[in-house]
This record gives sequence, C-alpha cells and structure tokens, in this order.
Amino acid sequence: MSMFSEESRIVKIERALSTEYVPEFLPHRETQIQEIARNLNPVAKGRNPQNMFITGPPGIGKTACTKFVFRRFQEYSGIQPIYINTWHYNTSTALLTKIILDLGYFIPRRGLSKDEIIEKLVEILKKTKKYLVICLDEVDQLVKKDESALYDLLRLNQYVDNPVGLVMISNYDDIFVNVEPRIKSSLDVEQIKFKPYTLQEMKDILMERCKEAFRPGVVEEGVTLLIANHVIQRGGDVRVGLECLRKAVRISEEENCDRLKVDHVRRILKKVGAVKMKIMKEKLQGVEDNIIDLLSEKERMLSIELREEYIKRFGEISQTTFRKHIKHLADIGMIRVKESRKGTRGRKYYISLVKRKVFK
Repeated sequence: MSMFSEESRIVKIERALSTEYVPEFLPHRETQIQEIARNLNPVAKGRNPQNMFITGPPGIGKTACTKFVFRRFQEYSGIQPIYINTWHYNTSTALLTKIILDLGYFIPRRGLSKDEIIEKLVEILKKTKKYLVICLDEVDQLVKKDESALYDLLRLNQYVDNPVGLVMISNYDDIFVNVEPRIKSSLDVEQIKFKPYTLQEMKDILMERCKEAFRPGVVEEGVTLLIANHVIQRGGDVRVGLECLRKAVRISEEENCDRLKVDHVRRILKKVGAVKMKIMKEKLQGVEDNIIDLLSEKERMLSIELREEYIKRFGEISQTTFRKHIKHLADIGMIRVKESRKGTRGRKYYISLVKRKVFK
C-alpha cells in the first residue's frame, strides 16, 4: 500500500524514496563502482574474479553500488549475480540452500546434510555452466554464527570449472582477524573502503533522488541542503535523508500542499534520528524481537527480571536459550549488558537498549 495519496501532486515515483531502491545514477561513487566492476570483469571471460571485501560506515552506498554493478553484469553478460543478506542466512546450510533456490532449482529447506547440499549445488553449476558471483551483505553476521560457511563457498572453485566469486560487505573492517587460518588463507580479498560523504556530496545525492522521486519544480530551494546537514550531523547515513524526505512529504500532503517546503522539513527533523538501529530491529524475529519490545518499556532491567517478564508475556524460555539471545543482541549492538557486583547476592546483570530513542 502506498504511503502517499494515489493522486499525489508531489510524488512521482514513490519507490525512489525507499532504502532498497537502486538509482540509475549514484553520485560520487563512480570510482568504487569501477573498482567493483573491474574485479568482477574476469568472470565474463571465464576466469576467476578477485574476491572483494567492501567496508565503511552504514548508509554510504556499499550495498547500492554492489547491486548497481550486479544489475549491469546481469544485463550485459552471462554472469549470475546473487545477493544475500546474511542476517537471516547465517549458517552454511541456510546459505547454500538459498543460493540453490536463487538459481531457480528446488531443494528441501530441511532434512539434507551440508555435504548433500554442496553436492547438489556443484551438480547444478556443472549442468548450467553458469558463472556465479555471490554478494554476502552484513557478512559479519555469518562470521559470528558459522564462519565455515565462507570456506564452503570458497572451495566451490575446486569442484567446478565455472568461476565463482565473492563480494562481502560489512560496516566493520576487522571481522576476519580471528577466523580460522584455512579460511583466512583462502579468502584472497581486495578491500574496498567507502569513505563518508561530505555535506556537498550528500546534498547532491539527495537532489538526484528528489529528481527521480518528485514531480518537477515541487521541491523548494533549501530543502536538500537542510536535510543533508541533518544527515551529516547524525553520521552521514543516506537512509536518514530518505526518511526525512518521506516524513516531510507526508506533512505536506496532510496539509494539501503542492510543494515540499523547508518548513515541512524543519518540523520533522527532531523526529528523525539515526536509522541503523531501527533497520536492525526490523530484521529481528521471535525471541529477540520480543526482548527488544520489553526493554523499550523500561530504562533498564535486571537479567533475571527480564526473563521473568518474558515468560509472563510470551511463554517459557530456558535460561540457556535466553542467554544465547541476550549475547547475540549484545554482539550486534542492540543492547548493553552491564555487570554489577554490589550487594551480598553476587553478580547482577543490568540490560538496557542502546540508543533507546530510535525505537520509538
């Protein structure tokens, strides 16, 4: 369902305001796009590509540039690009199954061993002779959960003649420091670092997005500069700018205005903070989503109190399972766990949300 009126006098292409949308032109990322394309070019000639590790702060074009290049390669070459966010595919079996399904082949989601799934994928690659490039976005999630999945992908080249390449994306550049030596030696990655945008660059990006999203002449002068400044002050995440545009347009349409004005933007700026945590929360499911909801109701809770409240609200959960989910939420930066040894009852663990306000 559209968030704007069907007969909007302002919005031309609503999806252009989505964080998932990949524009036809990505300002100030031409160099990085060329690097990614150059490293993948050997695949089009039947040779193994250069594996890549793309790093940099959130919301500065890493995923968009990779998808942009993938789209071009799919249009003009025989390469089969597959994009996977490893947040929900963070084990070897889940990842390999996802690749097979994306190649258009059926495979049971449960019941097969990892070796059987690898055998099936090798059989498909030999049969189709497809050149495969796989993007593993948020690859740190995979490394934390099942680093052997990387080794399983890397050794595909031992079984098939078709080139298989990896593009890995993360906000963190040190995620491979502690992986097994056999994996580290097999990676052979070229690191591509994305630097944060300047204020002028952010303004240019928002102006381009406005050209795609809005009807001609409806954006008042000063709108993109005001939003760009807000974005830069909050870490430089383009997604913050897109959320500003969406909220400001909503205000404009509620007032039946035919322009997007600076005043509309000023009125929503305080409501738009960093969006990374909000986006992460949207990816959570089940137990962890429930834990975050409970913590959003209080400033902080003792671990034992949090588990008791969880059981009361959502049903029984073992101490071991509860601790596992708490550890994962802490690892990904969603919650903070603070140990206290005050008092006579030994250790206590206080749990609170990180930047709690972004969940509102």
